[in-house]
Amino acid sequence: MAGVIGLLLGWATRPVALRMGWIEPRVSWSVVGLVGFIALIVGASAWLTRRTLHRDRLALSAEQAVNRLVLGKACALVGAFFLGAFVGYAIAQLGVSDVAAGPRLLRSLIAATGSGLIMVFALLLERACRVP
Repeated sequence: MAGVIGLLLGWATRPVALRMGWIEPRVSWSVVGLVGFIALIVGASAWLTRRTLHRDRLALSAEQAVNRLVLGKACALVGAFFLGAFVGYAIAQLGVSDVAAGPRLLRSLIAATGSGLIMVFALLLERACRVP
């Protein structure tokens, strides 16, 4: 559901901005880098949690396990929302004859890939919190 809401909002961003007389927003490389950095953090957290609980057979405290589980759930929802938003914004760029539409489309798709990785790694973090 979060992905669908993000898709609709991302797709509507361009027409709403143009109708209101605003400058069309752009996806900068810093946004792409930030999304990738967050994906790395969530992925590393999932990997370390899985290694700690399953390979090393160490136990996390109840608070740590719940915190990581909540982090995984929240990041999965946010990742799905931004995946939809970036894909929706990329769809809005299709067919636009503006010179800047190509770079906006490319950066939106790269950011959508990073958002998808956030979602996948967050789901892996949730799964890693399961105990036998």
